[in-house]
Amino acid sequence: MTSVIAIDQGTTGTKAHRLRGDGAFETVASFEHRQIYPQQGWVEHDPEELARHVENALDQAGKAAAIGIANQGETVVAWDADTKRPIHNAIVWQDARTAEVTERLKADGAEELTLKVAGLPLDPYFSAAKLRWLLDNVPDAGTLRKAGRLRLGTSDSFLLDRLTGRFATDVTTASRTSLMNIETLQWDQRLADLFGVPLDCLPEIRPTAGAFADARGTPVTASLVDQQAALFGHGCRRTGDAKITFGTGAFALAVAGDTVPRDAKSGLEATVAWKIGDAPAAYALQGGIYNAASAVNWARSLGLFADYREIDDFAAESAIARGLVFVPALSGLSCPYWDRRAAGLWLGMGLETTRADMMQALLEGVALLAQKVTAAIDTLSPLAAVLSVDGGLTRNRYFTRFLAEAMNKRIRVPSSAELTGLGAAQLAMMGAGLATPDTLPPPPPPKAEIKPAAPLAADLHARFDAAIERSRAWH
Repeated sequence: MTSVIAIDQGTTGTKAHRLRGDGAFETVASFEHRQIYPQQGWVEHDPEELARHVENALDQAGKAAAIGIANQGETVVAWDADTKRPIHNAIVWQDARTAEVTERLKADGAEELTLKVAGLPLDPYFSAAKLRWLLDNVPDAGTLRKAGRLRLGTSDSFLLDRLTGRFATDVTTASRTSLMNIETLQWDQRLADLFGVPLDCLPEIRPTAGAFADARGTPVTASLVDQQAALFGHGCRRTGDAKITFGTGAFALAVAGDTVPRDAKSGLEATVAWKIGDAPAAYALQGGIYNAASAVNWARSLGLFADYREIDDFAAESAIARGLVFVPALSGLSCPYWDRRAAGLWLGMGLETTRADMMQALLEGVALLAQKVTAAIDTLSPLAAVLSVDGGLTRNRYFTRFLAEAMNKRIRVPSSAELTGLGAAQLAMMGAGLATPDTLPPPPPPKAEIKPAAPLAADLHARFDAAIERSRAWH
Protein backbone atom coordinates (compact mmCIF):
# COMPACT_ATOMS: atom_id res chain seq x y z
CA MET A 1 0.00 0.00 0.00
CA THR A 2 1.25 3.49 -0.84
CA SER A 3 2.69 5.35 2.15
CA VAL A 4 4.58 8.54 2.91
CA ILE A 5 7.08 9.47 5.60
CA ALA A 6 6.86 12.61 7.72
CA ILE A 7 9.89 13.96 9.57
CA ASP A 8 9.01 16.21 12.53
CA GLN A 9 12.21 18.04 13.44
CA GLY A 10 11.14 19.88 16.58
CA THR A 11 12.60 21.87 19.45
CA THR A 12 13.49 18.89 21.64
CA GLY A 13 13.75 16.02 19.19
CA THR A 14 13.20 14.47 15.79
CA LYS A 15 10.52 11.91 14.94
CA ALA A 16 9.65 9.95 11.82
CA HIS A 17 6.09 8.85 11.08
CA ARG A 18 4.50 6.74 8.36
CA LEU A 19 1.06 7.44 6.90
CA ARG A 20 -0.55 4.79 4.72
CA GLY A 21 -3.23 5.26 2.15
CA ASP A 22 -5.86 3.66 4.39
CA GLY A 23 -5.18 6.20 7.15
CA ALA A 24 -2.98 4.00 9.35
CA PHE A 25 -0.45 6.27 11.04
CA GLU A 26 2.49 5.23 13.19
CA THR A 27 5.68 6.62 14.68
CA VAL A 28 8.69 4.70 13.39
CA ALA A 29 11.68 6.57 14.90
CA SER A 30 12.43 9.09 17.62
CA PHE A 31 15.57 10.91 18.77
CA GLU A 32 16.23 13.63 21.35
CA HIS A 33 18.90 16.27 20.88
CA ARG A 34 20.86 18.50 23.25
CA GLN A 35 19.62 21.89 24.40
CA ILE A 36 22.59 24.26 24.55
CA TYR A 37 22.45 27.34 26.80
CA PRO A 38 25.67 29.37 26.31
CA GLN A 39 24.41 32.14 28.60
CA GLN A 40 21.19 33.50 30.04
CA GLY A 41 18.57 34.00 27.34
CA TRP A 42 20.56 32.14 24.67
CA VAL A 43 19.34 28.81 23.27
CA GLU A 44 21.19 26.81 20.63
CA HIS A 45 21.17 23.43 18.89
CA ASP A 46 23.97 21.59 17.11
CA PRO A 47 22.97 21.58 13.40
CA GLU A 48 25.09 18.49 12.77
CA GLU A 49 23.16 16.63 15.45
CA LEU A 50 19.85 17.73 13.91
CA ALA A 51 20.95 16.60 10.44
CA ARG A 52 22.24 13.29 11.79
CA HIS A 53 18.98 12.57 13.57
CA VAL A 54 16.94 13.39 10.46
CA GLU A 55 19.13 11.06 8.40
CA ASN A 56 18.86 8.30 11.02
CA ALA A 57 15.10 8.78 11.16
CA LEU A 58 14.87 8.33 7.40
CA ASP A 59 17.05 5.21 7.64
CA GLN A 60 14.74 3.69 10.24
CA ALA A 61 11.59 4.73 8.36
CA GLY A 62 12.54 2.86 5.20
CA LYS A 63 11.09 3.28 1.72
CA ALA A 64 8.07 5.44 0.91
CA ALA A 65 6.49 7.26 -2.00
CA ALA A 66 7.26 10.74 -0.64
CA ILE A 67 8.64 12.66 2.33
CA GLY A 68 7.22 15.63 4.23
CA ILE A 69 9.32 17.66 6.66
CA ALA A 70 8.10 19.84 9.53
CA ASN A 71 10.60 22.28 11.04
CA GLN A 72 11.08 24.46 14.12
CA GLY A 73 10.05 27.67 12.37
CA GLU A 74 12.19 30.62 13.41
CA THR A 75 15.39 28.68 14.28
CA VAL A 76 18.31 29.71 12.02
CA VAL A 77 21.56 28.25 10.68
CA ALA A 78 24.55 29.61 8.73
CA TRP A 79 26.65 27.22 6.65
CA ASP A 80 29.13 26.78 3.79
CA ALA A 81 27.46 26.25 0.41
CA ASP A 82 30.28 23.98 -0.79
CA THR A 83 30.94 21.76 2.23
CA LYS A 84 27.38 21.99 3.69
CA ARG A 85 29.03 22.41 7.11
CA PRO A 86 27.49 24.83 9.65
CA ILE A 87 29.74 27.59 10.92
CA HIS A 88 27.92 28.10 14.24
CA ASN A 89 25.30 26.41 16.36
CA ALA A 90 21.70 26.92 15.28
CA ILE A 91 20.07 29.85 17.10
CA VAL A 92 16.72 28.57 18.37
CA TRP A 93 13.38 30.37 18.16
CA GLN A 94 13.37 30.77 21.98
CA ASP A 95 16.67 32.69 21.93
CA ALA A 96 16.54 36.32 23.11
CA ARG A 97 20.08 37.51 22.35
CA THR A 98 18.85 40.07 19.81
CA ALA A 99 16.39 41.76 22.16
CA GLU A 100 18.41 44.99 22.28
CA VAL A 101 18.53 45.10 18.48
CA THR A 102 14.79 44.69 18.04
CA GLU A 103 14.04 47.16 20.84
CA ARG A 104 16.27 49.73 19.15
CA LEU A 105 14.56 49.18 15.80
CA LYS A 106 11.19 49.48 17.52
CA ALA A 107 12.26 52.76 19.15
CA ASP A 108 13.26 54.02 15.70
CA GLY A 109 9.75 53.33 14.38
CA ALA A 110 10.70 50.34 12.23
CA GLU A 111 7.86 48.16 13.50
CA GLU A 112 5.44 49.97 11.19
CA LEU A 113 7.36 48.48 8.24
CA THR A 114 7.59 44.93 9.60
CA LEU A 115 3.87 44.88 10.47
CA LYS A 116 2.86 46.27 7.09
CA VAL A 117 5.14 44.17 4.88
CA ALA A 118 5.92 41.00 6.87
CA GLY A 119 2.81 40.96 9.08
CA LEU A 120 5.00 40.56 12.16
CA PRO A 121 5.93 42.73 15.15
CA LEU A 122 9.56 43.32 16.06
CA ASP A 123 10.80 40.64 18.43
CA PRO A 124 13.92 38.45 18.78
CA TYR A 125 11.60 35.45 18.32
CA PHE A 126 11.64 35.95 14.54
CA SER A 127 14.58 34.98 12.36
CA ALA A 128 15.89 38.17 10.76
CA ALA A 129 17.75 39.64 13.73
CA LYS A 130 19.26 36.22 14.50
CA LEU A 131 20.62 35.99 10.95
CA ARG A 132 22.15 39.45 11.35
CA TRP A 133 23.75 38.33 14.62
CA LEU A 134 25.45 35.45 12.78
CA LEU A 135 26.81 37.85 10.17
CA ASP A 136 28.16 40.19 12.83
CA ASN A 137 29.56 37.66 15.29
CA VAL A 138 30.81 34.60 13.39
CA PRO A 139 34.15 35.33 11.64
CA ASP A 140 33.64 32.61 9.02
CA ALA A 141 30.42 34.33 7.90
CA GLY A 142 32.31 37.29 6.46
CA THR A 143 34.92 35.08 4.82
CA LEU A 144 32.29 32.89 3.17
CA ARG A 145 30.25 35.92 2.16
CA LYS A 146 33.21 37.39 0.27
CA ALA A 147 33.76 34.02 -1.43
CA GLY A 148 30.08 33.76 -2.42
CA ARG A 149 29.66 30.60 -0.33
CA LEU A 150 27.63 31.81 2.65
CA ARG A 151 24.16 30.37 3.10
CA LEU A 152 21.75 31.76 5.66
CA GLY A 153 18.37 30.30 6.45
CA THR A 154 15.93 28.67 8.78
CA SER A 155 16.70 25.11 9.86
CA ASP A 156 14.55 23.58 7.10
CA SER A 157 16.67 25.13 4.36
CA PHE A 158 19.82 23.72 5.97
CA LEU A 159 18.28 20.25 6.26
CA LEU A 160 16.94 20.32 2.70
CA ASP A 161 20.35 21.40 1.40
CA ARG A 162 22.03 18.55 3.28
CA LEU A 163 19.45 15.94 2.24
CA THR A 164 18.73 16.97 -1.32
CA GLY A 165 21.25 19.59 -2.43
CA ARG A 166 18.34 22.02 -2.99
CA PHE A 167 18.69 25.35 -1.17
CA ALA A 168 15.03 26.15 -0.53
CA THR A 169 12.44 26.99 2.08
CA ASP A 170 8.65 27.20 1.92
CA VAL A 171 6.27 30.13 2.28
CA THR A 172 5.18 29.23 5.83
CA THR A 173 8.74 29.19 7.14
CA ALA A 174 9.74 32.28 5.17
CA SER A 175 6.74 34.07 6.67
CA ARG A 176 8.30 33.61 10.13
CA THR A 177 11.54 35.41 9.29
CA SER A 178 10.40 39.09 9.08
CA LEU A 179 12.10 39.14 5.66
CA MET A 180 9.27 37.95 3.39
CA ASN A 181 6.57 40.18 1.94
CA ILE A 182 3.42 38.42 3.11
CA GLU A 183 1.47 39.64 0.07
CA THR A 184 3.94 38.75 -2.70
CA LEU A 185 5.40 35.69 -0.88
CA GLN A 186 8.90 36.79 -1.88
CA TRP A 187 11.89 38.19 -0.01
CA ASP A 188 11.55 41.96 0.39
CA GLN A 189 14.50 44.30 -0.16
CA ARG A 190 13.17 46.88 2.33
CA LEU A 191 13.07 44.29 5.11
CA ALA A 192 16.48 42.92 4.13
CA ASP A 193 17.94 46.43 4.31
CA LEU A 194 16.30 47.06 7.68
CA PHE A 195 17.95 44.02 9.26
CA GLY A 196 21.10 44.05 7.13
CA VAL A 197 20.59 40.54 5.75
CA PRO A 198 21.84 39.98 2.17
CA LEU A 199 19.14 38.52 -0.07
CA ASP A 200 21.67 36.58 -2.14
CA CYS A 201 22.44 34.42 0.91
CA LEU A 202 18.80 33.38 1.43
CA PRO A 203 17.07 30.30 -0.01
CA GLU A 204 14.51 30.10 -2.78
CA ILE A 205 10.91 30.32 -1.49
CA ARG A 206 8.65 27.51 -2.70
CA PRO A 207 5.06 26.35 -2.06
CA THR A 208 4.45 24.20 1.01
CA ALA A 209 3.31 21.14 -0.96
CA GLY A 210 4.89 20.28 -4.30
CA ALA A 211 8.18 18.96 -5.64
CA PHE A 212 11.25 20.16 -3.73
CA ALA A 213 13.96 17.61 -4.62
CA ASP A 214 14.86 13.97 -4.00
CA ALA A 215 16.35 12.74 -0.73
CA ARG A 216 18.01 9.35 -1.22
CA GLY A 217 15.85 8.70 -4.24
CA THR A 218 12.58 9.67 -2.57
CA PRO A 219 10.92 13.00 -3.45
CA VAL A 220 10.43 15.57 -0.71
CA THR A 221 6.96 16.89 -1.54
CA ALA A 222 6.11 18.99 1.52
CA SER A 223 8.02 21.23 3.91
CA LEU A 224 6.58 23.65 6.45
CA VAL A 225 6.66 25.02 10.00
CA ASP A 226 5.65 22.51 12.68
CA GLN A 227 2.77 24.70 13.91
CA GLN A 228 1.25 24.96 10.45
CA ALA A 229 1.71 21.21 9.99
CA ALA A 230 -0.16 20.66 13.26
CA LEU A 231 -2.95 23.01 12.12
CA PHE A 232 -3.43 20.90 8.99
CA GLY A 233 -3.17 17.67 10.99
CA HIS A 234 -5.92 18.88 13.32
CA GLY A 235 -8.19 19.11 10.29
CA CYS A 236 -8.43 22.91 10.56
CA ARG A 237 -9.12 23.92 6.97
CA ARG A 238 -12.00 26.45 7.17
CA THR A 239 -11.85 30.08 8.26
CA GLY A 240 -12.29 30.20 12.04
CA ASP A 241 -10.89 26.71 12.65
CA ALA A 242 -8.16 26.90 15.27
CA LYS A 243 -5.81 24.79 17.32
CA ILE A 244 -3.40 25.30 20.19
CA THR A 245 -0.36 23.08 20.60
CA PHE A 246 0.85 22.99 24.20
CA GLY A 247 4.44 21.90 23.78
CA THR A 248 7.64 23.59 24.99
CA GLY A 249 5.74 26.79 24.31
CA ALA A 250 2.08 27.05 23.36
CA PHE A 251 1.04 28.21 19.92
CA ALA A 252 -2.45 29.16 18.81
CA LEU A 253 -3.07 29.19 15.07
CA ALA A 254 -6.35 29.99 13.33
CA VAL A 255 -7.22 29.74 9.64
CA ALA A 256 -8.02 33.25 8.38
CA GLY A 257 -8.85 32.70 4.70
CA ASP A 258 -7.10 33.69 1.48
CA THR A 259 -6.41 37.34 2.32
CA VAL A 260 -3.87 38.68 4.79
CA PRO A 261 -5.53 39.44 8.16
CA ARG A 262 -4.38 42.84 9.35
CA ASP A 263 -4.71 44.77 12.60
CA ALA A 264 -1.52 46.40 13.79
CA LYS A 265 -2.94 46.99 17.28
CA SER A 266 -3.95 43.37 17.99
CA GLY A 267 -0.45 42.10 18.77
CA LEU A 268 -1.16 39.07 16.59
CA GLU A 269 1.09 37.65 13.90
CA ALA A 270 -0.21 37.41 10.35
CA THR A 271 1.37 34.33 8.80
CA VAL A 272 0.99 31.85 5.95
CA ALA A 273 -0.91 28.70 6.84
CA TRP A 274 0.15 26.82 3.67
CA LYS A 275 0.36 27.06 -0.08
CA ILE A 276 -0.45 23.91 -2.02
CA GLY A 277 1.09 23.90 -5.48
CA ASP A 278 -0.17 26.72 -7.68
CA ALA A 279 -3.26 27.39 -5.55
CA PRO A 280 -3.44 30.71 -3.65
CA ALA A 281 -1.91 30.77 -0.20
CA ALA A 282 -4.08 30.26 2.86
CA TYR A 283 -3.34 32.69 5.69
CA ALA A 284 -3.55 32.33 9.45
CA LEU A 285 -3.40 34.35 12.64
CA GLN A 286 -0.91 33.18 15.22
CA GLY A 287 -0.15 33.95 18.83
CA GLY A 288 2.18 32.16 21.16
CA ILE A 289 3.27 31.61 24.74
CA TYR A 290 6.98 31.15 25.28
CA ASN A 291 6.61 28.84 28.28
CA ALA A 292 4.03 26.05 28.57
CA ALA A 293 5.44 22.56 29.14
CA SER A 294 8.81 24.20 29.74
CA ALA A 295 7.27 25.97 32.76
CA VAL A 296 5.96 22.66 34.10
CA ASN A 297 9.34 20.97 33.58
CA TRP A 298 11.07 23.90 35.29
CA ALA A 299 8.76 23.53 38.29
CA ARG A 300 9.52 19.82 38.40
CA SER A 301 13.25 20.56 38.43
CA LEU A 302 12.62 22.75 41.50
CA GLY A 303 11.00 19.81 43.28
CA LEU A 304 7.42 21.12 43.21
CA PHE A 305 6.30 17.68 42.06
CA ALA A 306 7.94 14.39 41.13
CA ASP A 307 5.32 12.42 39.20
CA TYR A 308 2.94 13.91 36.65
CA ARG A 309 0.08 12.03 38.29
CA GLU A 310 0.48 14.37 41.29
CA ILE A 311 -0.73 17.31 39.20
CA ASP A 312 -3.45 15.56 37.22
CA ASP A 313 -6.15 16.76 39.61
CA PHE A 314 -6.58 18.93 42.71
CA ALA A 315 -9.09 18.70 45.54
CA ALA A 316 -9.26 22.45 46.15
CA GLU A 317 -11.15 24.96 44.04
CA SER A 318 -9.12 26.82 41.43
CA ALA A 319 -6.01 28.55 42.70
CA ILE A 320 -6.96 31.85 41.09
CA ALA A 321 -10.33 31.78 42.89
CA ARG A 322 -8.34 31.45 46.11
CA GLY A 323 -6.18 34.44 45.22
CA LEU A 324 -3.09 32.55 44.02
CA VAL A 325 -1.91 33.45 40.50
CA PHE A 326 1.05 32.40 38.36
CA VAL A 327 2.21 34.31 35.26
CA PRO A 328 4.25 31.94 33.03
CA ALA A 329 6.53 34.67 31.66
CA LEU A 330 9.75 32.76 32.33
CA SER A 331 11.07 33.89 28.92
CA GLY A 332 8.96 37.04 28.76
CA LEU A 333 5.55 37.51 27.16
CA SER A 334 4.78 37.22 23.47
CA CYS A 335 1.39 37.85 21.82
CA PRO A 336 -0.41 40.12 22.47
CA TYR A 337 2.07 41.88 24.81
CA TRP A 338 5.50 41.39 23.18
CA ASP A 339 7.41 42.17 26.34
CA ARG A 340 10.61 40.19 26.78
CA ARG A 341 11.33 41.94 30.09
CA ALA A 342 8.19 40.58 31.78
CA ALA A 343 8.98 38.25 34.68
CA GLY A 344 7.52 34.90 35.67
CA LEU A 345 5.99 35.13 39.13
CA TRP A 346 3.53 33.77 41.67
CA LEU A 347 1.30 36.27 43.45
CA GLY A 348 -0.84 35.66 46.52
CA MET A 349 1.31 33.13 48.39
CA GLY A 350 1.13 32.75 52.14
CA LEU A 351 2.39 30.39 54.83
CA GLU A 352 -0.46 28.05 53.98
CA THR A 353 0.56 27.77 50.30
CA THR A 354 1.62 24.25 49.34
CA ARG A 355 3.57 22.86 46.41
CA ALA A 356 0.29 21.52 45.03
CA ASP A 357 -1.22 25.01 45.21
CA MET A 358 1.73 26.42 43.29
CA MET A 359 1.41 23.78 40.57
CA GLN A 360 -2.34 24.31 40.31
CA ALA A 361 -1.70 28.04 39.79
CA LEU A 362 1.01 27.29 37.23
CA LEU A 363 -1.28 25.13 35.09
CA GLU A 364 -4.01 27.76 35.35
CA GLY A 365 -1.55 30.50 34.34
CA VAL A 366 -0.67 28.71 31.09
CA ALA A 367 -4.38 28.24 30.33
CA LEU A 368 -5.24 31.85 31.15
CA LEU A 369 -2.43 33.21 29.01
CA ALA A 370 -3.61 31.00 26.14
CA GLN A 371 -7.07 32.51 26.61
CA LYS A 372 -5.62 36.00 26.14
CA VAL A 373 -4.16 34.91 22.81
CA THR A 374 -7.37 33.30 21.52
CA ALA A 375 -9.43 36.29 22.68
CA ALA A 376 -7.23 38.54 20.55
CA ILE A 377 -7.68 36.21 17.55
CA ASP A 378 -11.44 35.98 18.09
CA THR A 379 -11.76 39.76 18.03
CA LEU A 380 -10.07 40.02 14.64
CA SER A 381 -11.33 36.77 13.06
CA PRO A 382 -14.18 34.97 14.87
CA LEU A 383 -13.32 31.46 15.98
CA ALA A 384 -15.36 28.28 15.72
CA ALA A 385 -17.18 26.99 18.82
CA VAL A 386 -14.75 24.09 19.23
CA LEU A 387 -11.03 24.58 19.85
CA SER A 388 -8.72 21.68 19.03
CA VAL A 389 -5.70 21.20 21.31
CA ASP A 390 -2.70 18.90 21.42
CA GLY A 391 0.68 18.60 23.09
CA GLY A 392 1.88 17.06 26.32
CA LEU A 393 -0.09 19.35 28.64
CA THR A 394 -3.38 18.18 27.15
CA ARG A 395 -2.86 14.82 28.86
CA ASN A 396 -3.41 16.64 32.16
CA ARG A 397 -7.08 16.35 33.13
CA TYR A 398 -7.13 19.42 35.37
CA PHE A 399 -5.48 21.57 32.71
CA THR A 400 -7.98 20.69 29.96
CA ARG A 401 -10.98 21.20 32.26
CA PHE A 402 -9.71 24.58 33.42
CA LEU A 403 -8.82 25.54 29.84
CA ALA A 404 -12.42 24.89 28.72
CA GLU A 405 -13.72 27.15 31.51
CA ALA A 406 -11.13 29.88 30.82
CA MET A 407 -11.92 29.81 27.08
CA ASN A 408 -15.64 29.17 27.55
CA LYS A 409 -15.35 26.83 24.56
CA ARG A 410 -15.56 23.13 23.92
CA ILE A 411 -12.05 21.71 23.92
CA ARG A 412 -11.37 18.81 21.57
CA VAL A 413 -8.43 16.53 22.34
CA PRO A 414 -7.46 14.35 19.35
CA SER A 415 -6.59 10.70 19.92
CA SER A 416 -3.25 11.14 18.14
CA ALA A 417 -0.52 13.09 19.89
CA GLU A 418 1.49 13.42 16.68
CA LEU A 419 -0.57 15.86 14.65
CA THR A 420 2.48 17.76 13.42
CA GLY A 421 3.74 14.59 11.77
CA LEU A 422 0.25 13.75 10.51
CA GLY A 423 -0.16 17.17 8.89
CA ALA A 424 3.27 16.98 7.24
CA ALA A 425 2.44 13.50 5.94
CA GLN A 426 -0.96 14.57 4.59
CA LEU A 427 0.61 17.51 2.77
CA ALA A 428 3.35 15.24 1.40
CA MET A 429 0.61 13.00 -0.05
CA MET A 430 -0.98 16.02 -1.69
CA GLY A 431 2.34 17.37 -2.92
CA ALA A 432 3.09 14.00 -4.51
CA GLY A 433 -0.31 13.91 -6.23
CA LEU A 434 -1.40 10.91 -4.16
CA ALA A 435 -4.39 12.66 -2.56
CA THR A 436 -6.55 15.77 -2.63
CA PRO A 437 -8.16 17.43 0.40
CA ASP A 438 -11.27 15.35 -0.30
CA THR A 439 -9.45 12.03 -0.69
CA LEU A 440 -7.00 12.23 2.21
CA PRO A 441 -7.19 9.29 4.63
CA PRO A 442 -9.71 10.01 7.40
CA PRO A 443 -8.28 11.56 10.59
CA PRO A 444 -8.26 9.57 13.83
CA PRO A 445 -11.36 10.10 15.99
CA PRO A 446 -11.08 12.56 18.91
CA LYS A 447 -9.98 11.20 22.26
CA ALA A 448 -12.23 13.55 24.22
CA GLU A 449 -14.29 16.71 24.00
CA ILE A 450 -14.48 18.74 27.19
CA LYS A 451 -17.36 21.13 27.73
CA PRO A 452 -16.93 24.01 30.18
CA ALA A 453 -18.76 23.32 33.45
CA ALA A 454 -19.19 27.09 33.75
CA PRO A 455 -17.32 30.05 32.25
CA LEU A 456 -14.59 31.46 34.45
CA ALA A 457 -15.86 34.54 36.26
CA ALA A 458 -14.97 37.93 34.81
CA ASP A 459 -13.35 39.08 38.05
CA LEU A 460 -10.92 36.14 37.89
CA HIS A 461 -9.89 37.13 34.38
CA ALA A 462 -9.39 40.64 35.72
CA ARG A 463 -7.24 39.24 38.53
CA PHE A 464 -5.02 37.54 35.97
CA ASP A 465 -4.83 40.75 33.91
CA ALA A 466 -3.61 42.58 37.02
CA ALA A 467 -0.98 39.89 37.60
CA ILE A 468 0.26 40.30 34.03
CA GLU A 469 0.71 44.01 34.60
CA ARG A 470 2.70 43.25 37.77
CA SER A 471 4.82 40.87 35.70
CA ARG A 472 5.48 43.54 33.10
CA ALA A 473 6.33 46.16 35.73
CA TRP A 474 8.80 43.88 37.52
CA HIS A 475 11.81 45.09 35.53
